[in-house]
Amino acid sequence: MQLININKARYRKHLNIVIVACILALLVGCLAISQSLIALFPDESGSHFHWNLLGVIAAGVVVALLLNKFRYHDFMTEVAYVWDLKQSLNKINRKMPKLKLAAQAGNIDALVAMEFCYAGSRQLWQLDDNTLVMDELVVKQAELDALAEKYKVTLRAADYEQTMLQQF
Repeated sequence: MQLININKARYRKHLNIVIVACILALLVGCLAISQSLIALFPDESGSHFHWNLLGVIAAGVVVALLLNKFRYHDFMTEVAYVWDLKQSLNKINRKMPKLKLAAQAGNIDALVAMEFCYAGSRQLWQLDDNTLVMDELVVKQAELDALAEKYKVTLRAADYEQTMLQQF
């Protein structure tokens, strides 16, 4: 995955629209499916829990399928990019203890993966206006820069490939 600059205002606007659309689709879908099933298959005891649960599950599956179908639509470009970025950062963060040890030993792939993680985190936090931990990121970036200087390596987030994580 490569980091790209995206329009923050467009991202926030489209994300809010997607969230509201998902909530409405889930709400309407759950009620429509549940009430239809209850009307078709009434229960004398008055307990319709299983039909309500089935309505929630079916509506959730439909929303997930629709999100997956429209993932590559122009409207979803920024939202899908951020979803993919979060997945990539999670994969790196799960291996971060091993990456830190390898980086201390001078492993270039570990250094590049950490550079991508820090740059991606910075971009993500700026998009979501989550600047509370930015100071901590500055400290980590300085430590990484010191390691890069120690091993005479130029780090670029653009050099990151997900396959680099396989060795850790």
